[in-house]
Amino acid sequence: MQIKTMMIGFVVNPIAGMGGKVGLKGTDNILNVAIERGAEPVAPRRAVDFLLRLKEFNTDTKIEVLTCPGIMGENEAAEACLNSQILPMKIGQKTTASDTKEAVRLMIASKVDLIVFVGGDGTAKDVLEAMRCNAKQIPVLGVPSGVKMYSGIFAMSPSDAAEIVVAFAHDQAEMEEFEIMDADEEAIRLDVFAVKLQGILKGPFLPAHIQGSKQISPETVDEKDNQTAIARFIIEEMQQDGTYILGPGTTVRRIAEILGVEKTVLGVDIYKKGKVILDVDEKRILEEIDDWNFTWIILSPIGRQGILLGRGNQQISPRIVKLVGKERIVVAATKSKLQSIEENVLRVDSGDAQVDEMLKGFIRVVTDYREWRITQVQ
Repeated sequence: MQIKTMMIGFVVNPIAGMGGKVGLKGTDNILNVAIERGAEPVAPRRAVDFLLRLKEFNTDTKIEVLTCPGIMGENEAAEACLNSQILPMKIGQKTTASDTKEAVRLMIASKVDLIVFVGGDGTAKDVLEAMRCNAKQIPVLGVPSGVKMYSGIFAMSPSDAAEIVVAFAHDQAEMEEFEIMDADEEAIRLDVFAVKLQGILKGPFLPAHIQGSKQISPETVDEKDNQTAIARFIIEEMQQDGTYILGPGTTVRRIAEILGVEKTVLGVDIYKKGKVILDVDEKRILEEIDDWNFTWIILSPIGRQGILLGRGNQQISPRIVKLVGKERIVVAATKSKLQSIEENVLRVDSGDAQVDEMLKGFIRVVTDYREWRITQVQ
């Protein structure tokens, strides 16, 4: 059998996702603040996971890698023991959006077959801007490593990204156009949902492996009534002396409203003993919880994407999920949201394979007052 050859351009945004666990809802323009709060790099590990998985799949396809110097790809390829060619560009100790754009332009000039980037929505926007003058647009795929990731160009996980690349190499992936969205992070930090469509990128599509764009919950009377019914049922089931970690979203906010307390729509909060601690990060959660056996996590999946963990709620870290346990995770979703989720399957991408495996299987999703649906988690 003839071995196929394909060249991918591979670029890593080394700071992507660092604002997640520390509750900054992004890393744009506030890297120093994230570091002061104890943030650690996320993207390098995600990049290595992708490359290692690609090596496993790469049996009858010769996939060559063209990447950036140092922390933007070369180091990760070396850690994965993957041979790579290095772009003729210079980067400093601190990388910028300009470095990503230059890398993409050089990859286009090198006529790569596919550009794979590791980052979030901000990185996707940089790739889009670098490709605007590219008459014959090269396909793009995102390996998720940001905080929010509302754009549709991302794979569900690094492993999914590797499967998509191999399928693309074998002409087994369809080509789709994906919306590139980017949030105003300063507005997000003020709990204001401000997301703008930046443009469209073409990329390979493999069912159940691409996350798709986030769907915003409809502001209809039926939707609000459904949220209220869900909230009343969950409150009836809550333990008076229990501690509840409240994830983002309007469905979870409705629970707080009926309880008579504040709730950040886009952040993570703690409710205990009738009071709420607003906009907490991983460190604060670990400090505030006294009894993990009497603690629950309340989550609502992202509309259309169906992702429970790993998008915009990284404050609820793998360590916290392990301490709470799957049996005390409460999932709430209106009927319309659950119907909007592709293949009616929930997904997790916590960054910890052990936690993702622990959450796989089936979970009960509250969909109305005293009504729930058993739903699969992949």
